[in-house]
Amino acid sequence: MFLKSLTIDNNGVIVRKISFHKGLNLIVDETKTSNRKESGNNVGKTTVLRLIDFCLGGKGENIYNDPEFKEKGSNNIVKEHLKDKNVTISLVLKEDLEIKSSEEIIIRRNFLNRKEKIQEINGESFNNTGFLSELKRLIFKSVEAKPTFRQIIAKNIRDEKNRLLNTVKVLHPTTTHEEYEALYLFWLGVDINNSDRKQKLTQQIKIERDLQKRLRKDSNLSQLEQALIVLQRNIAELENKKNSFNLNEEYNEDLDKLNKTKSTLTSLSTKISRLEIRKELILESKSEIEKEIANINTKQIETLYKEAKLLIPNLQKNFEDTLTFHNDMLKEKSKYLTKELPEIVAKIRDEKRRLDSLLSTEKEITEKLHKSGAIEDLQIIITDLNLAYERKGNIEEQKRMWEDSINKLEDYENELEKINSGINSLDETIKERVIEFNKFFSKISNDLYGEQFYLSPDKNEKGYELNISTITGNLGTGKKKGQIAAFDLAYVQFAESLGIDCIHFILHDQIENVHDNQITSLLNEVVTRVNCQYIIPVLRDKLPLDIDVSNFEVLTLSQNDKLFKIE
Repeated sequence: MFLKSLTIDNNGVIVRKISFHKGLNLIVDETKTSNRKESGNNVGKTTVLRLIDFCLGGKGENIYNDPEFKEKGSNNIVKEHLKDKNVTISLVLKEDLEIKSSEEIIIRRNFLNRKEKIQEINGESFNNTGFLSELKRLIFKSVEAKPTFRQIIAKNIRDEKNRLLNTVKVLHPTTTHEEYEALYLFWLGVDINNSDRKQKLTQQIKIERDLQKRLRKDSNLSQLEQALIVLQRNIAELENKKNSFNLNEEYNEDLDKLNKTKSTLTSLSTKISRLEIRKELILESKSEIEKEIANINTKQIETLYKEAKLLIPNLQKNFEDTLTFHNDMLKEKSKYLTKELPEIVAKIRDEKRRLDSLLSTEKEITEKLHKSGAIEDLQIIITDLNLAYERKGNIEEQKRMWEDSINKLEDYENELEKINSGINSLDETIKERVIEFNKFFSKISNDLYGEQFYLSPDKNEKGYELNISTITGNLGTGKKKGQIAAFDLAYVQFAESLGIDCIHFILHDQIENVHDNQITSLLNEVVTRVNCQYIIPVLRDKLPLDIDVSNFEVLTLSQNDKLFKIE
């Protein structure tokens, strides 16, 4: 799929229509950086990339919550404008720009909520989940849950920090190894159809191991089994002593009812305890995350920020933004961990109600038995017997929890092993795909720097990951950007060579960090050889003089002609 056009309209009136073409597409900012009073950071050139991202399922908050709008109140001005004017963004994707009859996908979104919200694909409205699923189906011909559509296209829209710093680690910092493996295999065109299941199994295995760790604090399965044998023997002896007394039928019935009630009480109490353990595990994890937010090692984050600053001198994020990003990341993780908490709390509440009812029943029967005038020795036996049954029920429930967890863990691990075995059987296919990719990746990187970068599929106990190395030399600031560009362009060539469905547009911000020699080579030579659209926002006076801007510009902005034309 290629980008055909992006349209911005206010209440149905078109404000901008940007038509894209194959090859290099420049979004040019005419601001003169020689004039120190003008920064060129608030005309909306990067916002074009973010509008495209918004149409492809992005949240859109970075359109108005961004250092690009630095003047006091600018964030609110843009945010209110998008809502008050019912700004609607339309994005048209096309299978082949050179074939008029080729398939098109028309996407429309606005910034309003509920009944006023517009979120359409080819005229049909979708909720958030359905919207992303439909885009994945139409563009990548896939209906599998993982990797998600947003994960797949992350490398194609590089406007945020982690995507500007990392070539292949383009997802949220908390992304698991299993999620990355699913993404990497998808990129390579290796369809395993059970990536989602593998990720769920990994999470379930962690939960069961945590539960067993908690249970082990009290006792292990072997100890419980032996305790039950001893208790059964004690109960049998007490039952024989009780049966030696001649009691009326009603007394026996009440006694039997009391024993059953106590047994049910014990099982119910243990079930509540099990639910409480689950709740505590979740709350402990939540507490650990909150402590991490409260006790964040600012020195460590500051070091990370400084490293990023070395790679990207014009980094728009300040240190406080980095801290905020870190804390927001942890809050999202906390939200994910606690999503089942309400259901657990509701179950605990319902089971406690049952417990109260049974306790009332137990009290009534006990009082009735006391009134029946049972002899003192029998009362002692009954008390001991009730305590034995209660202890037995408790131990049986603990044993059941152990056995249930052990069986679940075994099933999960066996299923995970089968999935991993299936992936391992594709080792040769994966290696062949990487070899094919490196054919393009090494060629482009060599053209840019005279050095050959290459991708390697490295496998550990959790599965595959992709790493990038270079035969000679180390990456500098500009080289990292060049590596990212080489990777993204090479991927389009690789996908086309194997007939893998992909999007042919690449959106890169901050290209000016690349050295002029490599910018010239990249834009004038490399991009022209790839069947793609390379879309970059840039200040005109930051481009090398040998780039013929007039041949490539699709939009020109300035301090007097900003993207949204807000007066």
